[in-house]
Amino acid sequence: MRIVFSAFIWALASVLIITLVTLPINTRTQLIASLVVVGVMAIIKIVKAEGKWRLVALAFGTAMVLRYVYWRTTSTLPPINQLENFIPGLLVYLAEMYSVMMLALSLFVVSMPLPPRPLYGKRDRELPTVDVFVPSYNEDEILLANTLAAARNMDYPPDKLTVWLLDDGGTVQKRKSANVADARAAEQRHKQLMQLCEDLGVNYLTREKNEHAKAGNLNNGLKHSTGSLVAVFDADHAPTRDFLLETTGYFDEDPKLFLVQTPHFFLNPDPVERNLRTFERMPSENEMFYGIIQRGLDKWDAAFFCGSAAVLNRKALEQSNGFSGVSITEDCETALDLHSSGWHSLYLDRPLIAGLQPATFASFIGQRSRWAQGMMQILRFRFPPLKRGLSLPQRLCYMSSTLFWLFPFPRTIFLFAPLFYLFFDLEIFMSSGGEFMVYSLAYMVTNLMMQNYLYGSFRWPWISELYEYVQTVHLLPAVVSVMLNPRKPTFKVTAKDESVAVSRLSEISRPFFVIFFVLIVAFAISVYRVYAEPYKADVTLVVGGWNLLNIILAGCALGVVSERGERQASRRIKVSRRCEFGIGDKWFTATIEDVSVHGAAVQVYTEGFKELSVEKTAVLRFQPYSDLPVSDLPVEIRNFETTGDVSSIGCRYMPEKAVDHRLIADLMFANSALWTQFQVSRRKNPGLLGGTLWFLGLAIYQTARGLSYLVRTMGRDSVPAQK
Repeated sequence: MRIVFSAFIWALASVLIITLVTLPINTRTQLIASLVVVGVMAIIKIVKAEGKWRLVALAFGTAMVLRYVYWRTTSTLPPINQLENFIPGLLVYLAEMYSVMMLALSLFVVSMPLPPRPLYGKRDRELPTVDVFVPSYNEDEILLANTLAAARNMDYPPDKLTVWLLDDGGTVQKRKSANVADARAAEQRHKQLMQLCEDLGVNYLTREKNEHAKAGNLNNGLKHSTGSLVAVFDADHAPTRDFLLETTGYFDEDPKLFLVQTPHFFLNPDPVERNLRTFERMPSENEMFYGIIQRGLDKWDAAFFCGSAAVLNRKALEQSNGFSGVSITEDCETALDLHSSGWHSLYLDRPLIAGLQPATFASFIGQRSRWAQGMMQILRFRFPPLKRGLSLPQRLCYMSSTLFWLFPFPRTIFLFAPLFYLFFDLEIFMSSGGEFMVYSLAYMVTNLMMQNYLYGSFRWPWISELYEYVQTVHLLPAVVSVMLNPRKPTFKVTAKDESVAVSRLSEISRPFFVIFFVLIVAFAISVYRVYAEPYKADVTLVVGGWNLLNIILAGCALGVVSERGERQASRRIKVSRRCEFGIGDKWFTATIEDVSVHGAAVQVYTEGFKELSVEKTAVLRFQPYSDLPVSDLPVEIRNFETTGDVSSIGCRYMPEKAVDHRLIADLMFANSALWTQFQVSRRKNPGLLGGTLWFLGLAIYQTARGLSYLVRTMGRDSVPAQK
């Protein structure tokens, strides 16, 4: 009876909303209704009302969006007999409907996401056996050493933990390559990594051929291991001490659980963050996905495997014949197959690994192209909406995750739509300037407010639009390519541990400058047309304003593709650990103040230290968090500064043996609380107005910076080579 009553209430509410949405009202009434809706949503946001009030605000916003859709559909499309207007007008309309559809899916997924789960920690339970897989292809030995050492340092019974390096860079196929140089490099890598694994106490495993890329490598690991659970870490994803204690217990509670996924936390900024200098004060782009969207997916049992920082159930993988390899995004595809087979997933919203993001804009685009093409392959070969075995909520969730990567199409249309009118005088939008302002502006403001409700401090205003724009320019051809030939894309490893030593323009920056200058020309034309055609001034001002918004985004993107020089690939992390600092046979009391994957900053308080020469190697002695005893880590003194009785020393690690890598991992990766604290420190919601003003200032500065890089580059190119 209760279900019937609820269904009746929902049906009645739907009828009322449809009635309100389709009421024939004039422009003034629409303006008043828009102001009321925006006002109500603003008040609810200002008083920070949550729970049902959050849903009330989103319901008001949804009604306004539907009102816009109805008006847009019934009143604004050009006549079909005017093909020169109708075709571009229809493209803009379809792009807007795609945006509305994605908003609807977002509302379903994240309107009320699950709250973060409490810490699991140590409990009185029988711990399962775990195999840890670290798949590798071409990563540096030092990078692998740190990740493997961090995996060995995890707080877990040694007899139940086996760490595996799955090396696809030293396969028999590569070692017997017809190219002698490649064969020698593969053979040398094979020997070096075998020795590293022996020293660290982990298992080395390679295979005959590089078949099915990462999925094939993981499946080879499954064939040679026996643990009931499998943890997967990318080569640059080092786990914290408590990773397994926080994740493995959930498999005891649900025998049909196939996945516990944790967020990907990164030590370094992505190219957008680095070049805009927002890493320290604004949430990273991936935090919207891991902080909100995965929690929303988890509510509907649709959180999916993200390729790393996860624990999987071997029984589930055996049922699905291992990791799926039809697409180049084996992680999401594997989760889709297992969800459709009745297995469950769980998302734990706590950063328990620390990794590295692509440092250059070109590598960033390469990574996103692989994601986009892989999701298009899943859409083509698996088609989640009709996948047998999925529940309706799971179908909607996978639709949201895959269809999102179609964004280059509408983003391109929105970018060039104003040019149809300004350059060619095409009328692709049949309305007056006043109607456009009343309906479209209200829709835009409502949409932005709803995004702020959904993502709050996890995503600042206009940042999503910027990220989509900078990806669109190069992702559009990649998505088109996979649509035309879905089996063409191949798995490409994302570059790890890069750095940009010298400030420069990205090698793929040219299209962004071309687009920017085209938009500037269009802006000049709009100014001219306001004065030359005053009878069309209202429409020209609206279209010119739209183009101006595109200029702001395109200008900010110039700063994104202007690579700032930065030698360090990772940031320093604040710590405070008591240690002893030794030079020769003398030891001094000290504190480790901050660390990175390459070195540490140490403060020595003992008077008399400043009398010693700094042109020497030294030793850090400290108590690790792991099962190691008090240990010595050799370092090189890089810089030295004394103030009073305190000496600040910059050190670079000088690892000489395998245990040294375990000590570095202990300093850098042991404490997961550090990652949580850093994330929380950046999660501040500037609000829609404050965020918009901040973004406008950012865009103006980055436009000037990007143009200055262009001028300097052209100046260097114009200087003749010296003989």
